[in-house]
Amino acid sequence: MGTAARYLTWAGTGLAALGATTAAYNLATLRTLARAGSGVIEPVTVCVPARDEAARLPALIADLRAQTGVPRLHVLILDDASTDGTYEAALAAIDDDTRFTVLRSAAHPAPGWTGKAAACARLAARTDAAALVFVDADVRLAPHAIAASVTELRRRAAGLVSAWPIQKSGSPTEHLVQPLLAWSWASTLPVGPANHSLRPSTAVACGQFLAVDAEAYRAGGGHAAVAASATEDLDLARAVRRAGHRTALVTAGPAASTRMYTGATELTDGYTRWLWSAYGGRLDTGAAIGVLAALAYWVPPLAAVFGRGRTRRAGLLGYLAAISGRLTARAIETRRAPTGTDLTSALAHPVSVAQYLGLWIRSHHRHRTGRLQWKQRPLVSPDEAIARHA
Repeated sequence: MGTAARYLTWAGTGLAALGATTAAYNLATLRTLARAGSGVIEPVTVCVPARDEAARLPALIADLRAQTGVPRLHVLILDDASTDGTYEAALAAIDDDTRFTVLRSAAHPAPGWTGKAAACARLAARTDAAALVFVDADVRLAPHAIAASVTELRRRAAGLVSAWPIQKSGSPTEHLVQPLLAWSWASTLPVGPANHSLRPSTAVACGQFLAVDAEAYRAGGGHAAVAASATEDLDLARAVRRAGHRTALVTAGPAASTRMYTGATELTDGYTRWLWSAYGGRLDTGAAIGVLAALAYWVPPLAAVFGRGRTRRAGLLGYLAAISGRLTARAIETRRAPTGTDLTSALAHPVSVAQYLGLWIRSHHRHRTGRLQWKQRPLVSPDEAIARHA
């Protein structure tokens, strides 16, 4: 390989090493929800939006019924025009537990609203509790999870705390792609300083498990402020910061886990639904990020295979840095040593990046042609897509 290839290899290796170093910093400094505490005295309302979740919602309800340290707990569940018996499954799982209220809606969201934002807004409007916890139906919770999340919210005097759940995978495609969620922020953002900032651009949030101060939620406009957002969780955190309240990311550790998508088809559809909105929805910014990702995670392994001498050694070093960053990000999320499956997916990191970029391109294409949908609901009409890109 020539001089240009050698310089590209070293540049890619440097980027991969920077990502691994950032992940190592986050592993050493990022907080995890406490396993035990003194309990939460204030009223806490858990809000669960559920559309076609008959198979998964009962397990969450069982987890919520087993919560400890929250004597004034109330749970609101909204069956959002489900077609699979979600309402009946919820009632059966609750078994007359008076702490639970199940709402039922046959209406689809109004124009300009996504289904989840509309459901969360409706749930939040039904409570006057000072602390709200939004939980997705596919999340599994340990008995201390709700108390720990609200304790963390109050300890930080924050407007919002995102407790990042362990992302579980089953199929090979899930093993390749799902770990990229945590890796994307763990390898690019020093989370400690970001948690002390009010800059919206440094906010990180995952809507699967959010603890929110009700006053800060209302000050930021609530879910009405992010009604049309494809990533309402991240944009809600940004809105809370704009209102003058800090937000923080912590890892849930053993307190919460989820299998976000089941199988390759559901994963592809799920990421296609929202990836177009990454990087501000800009194609040019996304393309630039894609070039950097290729430089950091494709060039070094290619040089390790096809290069010679110093170029090959530099490529091998970059590939090892990429593997290290991936494994470190996974350790941040799980708070345990990586498994053999984690190692296998880390070794395939260049393939993961390629798959992510393919999903990003697919999402942009579907968005621009008005073909995005989720759970049998269109997310944007062709006319809206044409108007947005005219």
